[in-house]
Amino acid sequence: MEWPWQYNFPPFFTIQPNSDTRKKQLEAWCSLILNYHKQKKSYSIDVTEILNSQLCHNKEIDRKLSLDGLYTVLDELCRTGHLEWKDPKTKKQCLIISKSMTNTVCTFYELTNGEESEGTEFHGLEKWLLLRAIKTLEAQRKAEIMMFDDSEGVKFF
Repeated sequence: MEWPWQYNFPPFFTIQPNSDTRKKQLEAWCSLILNYHKQKKSYSIDVTEILNSQLCHNKEIDRKLSLDGLYTVLDELCRTGHLEWKDPKTKKQCLIISKSMTNTVCTFYELTNGEESEGTEFHGLEKWLLLRAIKTLEAQRKAEIMMFDDSEGVKFF
């Protein structure tokens, strides 16, 4: 993992009070978390584990993101559509969504065989399993199955 320059800058690990600075800081943290999990091909976060990981604790400069700071970053990821809590009440585990699919229409083929799906859990997924997952999202009013040009697709809300 190649760390961004901010990772070695001690104030990066303390959520900044100035709104402009905080906005840039949260963007950097969100990018770092998304890139970190993409490289590890990991799509879920356990709050306790990540807090004690190298991601949130730079031992070289003896700085660690606080639990409140981590929740601030995770809430920003949730706000931007890149994170979903497994249980929003406890906020102990969440899913990482590296590419937000909100208001996006994709064919089933794009999701399972397209270039952008390479390296994701969807790539190579059998159609019946993809359809089952999408129907679950449809029941939650988060997606709608569509037909166009003799292809099946999905619109994500």
